[in-house]
Amino acid sequence: MGAKQEAQEWAETVRRYGERNGLTYEPVGGINPKDGPVALCVGGVNRLTGQLREGFWGACCDADEKEVGGFFSKAVLPTAILAKSHMPDLAQVVPAFNVESIEGHEVVTQRFQRKVEFESIDFNRRFLATVPSEYDPVQLRELFSPGFLSWVTTMDGEIDFGVNECQLWFLWRLRERSEDELKAALKNAGQLFRRLQSEMDESGINTYPPGPWHAGLEPFPQPQAG
Repeated sequence: MGAKQEAQEWAETVRRYGERNGLTYEPVGGINPKDGPVALCVGGVNRLTGQLREGFWGACCDADEKEVGGFFSKAVLPTAILAKSHMPDLAQVVPAFNVESIEGHEVVTQRFQRKVEFESIDFNRRFLATVPSEYDPVQLRELFSPGFLSWVTTMDGEIDFGVNECQLWFLWRLRERSEDELKAALKNAGQLFRRLQSEMDESGINTYPPGPWHAGLEPFPQPQAG
């Protein structure tokens, strides 16, 4: 199969999945209308927006694309899927952090980041967690309970996740470009979203009920008391 055909088949796979699950599919994700909620995955190829999994609202798109194929059949194909969700309540506690998988690729810690180590040896062995130098790493350590750290290490894929610009992001590296992989990416992203909401509930942090506001489709309602 040529690279162009593979790209077309992948786009059709994503489009069909979105159609069957009531999601909005866009070949290239645009921005929301003026004065509307902020869009997610702006400019992302093969963007899906809506309730990606039950209880998980957000948007996803192709990520870490690379050009493959010969001279007459070149195409850009994704090696990962990126999912995002608006989480301003989480960002109030930890404005920015990155958790990167050490498996399968080299992780580079930049000078402006502070490494965060947890009591879980398994988590520290599998992931590198960092926060910008201006933030206190204790906030992240206090957010992640032992149960959450243990659960994250049970994910069978190669993942990264974090918070940036009030958005939770989740990166799933594709083992193949198939509907099963798309489902796996969104399933794990949804589980992460729900687990983090549970962590915030247990910490008494105000949270919002899952809804279209997390996907940038409606304004956020008044926050619920935790």
